Amino acid sequence: MTLRLIAGVIASIGITSCSNTNSTGVSTATGWKINDKKGGFQYNTNYGDQKAPLGMVAVEGGTFTMGRVQDDVMYDWNNNPTQQYVQSFYMDEAETTNLMYNEYLYWLKSVFPVSEANYRHIYESALPDTMVWRSRLGFSETLTSTYLRHPAYANYPVVGVTWLQANDYAKWRTDRVNEIALENAGYLKKNAKVMEAYGDAHFSTDAYLANPDLVYGGNRDVVFQGVKNKAKDGSRHVYATQEFGLFTAEFRLPTEAEWEYAAVGLVGNREYNSYKGRKKYPWEGGQTKSTGRKNKGDQLANFKQARADYGGIAGWSTDGADITNQVKSYAPNDFGLYDMAGNVAEWVADVYRPVIDTDDNNDFNYFRGNVYYKNQIGPDGKTVIVTSETMQFDTLANGKLRARNLPGQVAQVMVDESDTFLRQNFNSGDNREYKDGGYNAPEHTLVTDEDGSVYGKYDSAKRTTLVDNKSRVYKGGSWKDRAYWLDPATRRFYSEDQATDYIGFRLAMTKVGAKPGTKRTKK
Repeated sequence: MTLRLIAGVIASIGITSCSNTNSTGVSTATGWKINDKKGGFQYNTNYGDQKAPLGMVAVEGGTFTMGRVQDDVMYDWNNNPTQQYVQSFYMDEAETTNLMYNEYLYWLKSVFPVSEANYRHIYESALPDTMVWRSRLGFSETLTSTYLRHPAYANYPVVGVTWLQANDYAKWRTDRVNEIALENAGYLKKNAKVMEAYGDAHFSTDAYLANPDLVYGGNRDVVFQGVKNKAKDGSRHVYATQEFGLFTAEFRLPTEAEWEYAAVGLVGNREYNSYKGRKKYPWEGGQTKSTGRKNKGDQLANFKQARADYGGIAGWSTDGADITNQVKSYAPNDFGLYDMAGNVAEWVADVYRPVIDTDDNNDFNYFRGNVYYKNQIGPDGKTVIVTSETMQFDTLANGKLRARNLPGQVAQVMVDESDTFLRQNFNSGDNREYKDGGYNAPEHTLVTDEDGSVYGKYDSAKRTTLVDNKSRVYKGGSWKDRAYWLDPATRRFYSEDQATDYIGFRLAMTKVGAKPGTKRTKK
């Protein structure tokens, strides 16, 4: 089969490039020609640097002191300072909004209609919990029906979303970004993502990379083999592969170390190769009000300023919000990130433990929570794609169902002993308890009576902690918090399958390739 030059693909989607490999197109290993139209090895030898994804800003990695270096007035004792190094990454410049999340809900409802019994729980499991706005002694019923959907709140941060839901959204976003990239490059039929995606037949990045013949239900009219570039003999070219440079790295929740590093923004507090002190907030100074001449006295974030004071005196010192506020309503920090203090607190990827392990082996891209999976391989030796018949659901603590994988995605299984045998860097698929055993948090359960009714039963055993492997870290102060929590070093936890009216999220992406080059200036 004849193959096309990868450079043509890259040009078709507007990626500028500067060669970081042999620009002659000849292998320095064998002397063979790469990207020969007659066939052979195909590779994007003109790939330049990764560009910041839409809506994200680049955060250049570096070393910093993670944790509190000032008095711990709350006596949390869970954020003792430790030196860490964070690799370069990208982060959403603002929190995920209701508008963005509603696009996700619309896609789910369109592809997996609730009118079909097999799909009903998919959409329902993604819905934010709008009842988080209710209070026993407060009136907020209007928010339960308007905050998520009404255009007045379109650019406000989404809340009522669990850690699990945020991760599902991240996976969906990865697939949609890769889908439009392949469509623009001519590998997917134009507008099939809107007109023909239904049930099992839709695009999944992992499924395409594993077996593109099964994407869109194996519909060859949608999944092209480079149809835009037929060879002279009429044959078509191969599917896109990772070597083409078309696929984005995955969107994901930031790690706790990444979030804190990005929030404190010490890059603006540097002189040569040293930081000039420690910042208490994402902005300069130790106050929550601006000292600039143009907007002196303005609040730099929305938060609970005092008892019964969520925004200030009307018409005077108000911060412009009573609950959350539109994203980007306040000035960004030195990385160009908005609302890293105030508005909503944010989920991060880590499993919570009271102590950050300071072992020397864990001072690079620190993260607790690794659970390693691999693609499931069927008896025929091929990757298993989930269907509506084979889809499996997990029952959460609150009784709601959550699909492990959507129809059309690759079935996943945890790595086993065959993958870890004689490995030195890890020896288990689940590393959440590495060097810090499990915690005996209460185990509330769902009970089914003989008549089929289901109710929740509280754990009657005496427990010494609320922490377990489902406890996830969230960072930053929210509209509902006092100023203490605006410090990026503070940390709290919440169950991964529960939601609140003050926790939202934003996504991150690892930067692949070289660390961003910056001019070494004094400041």
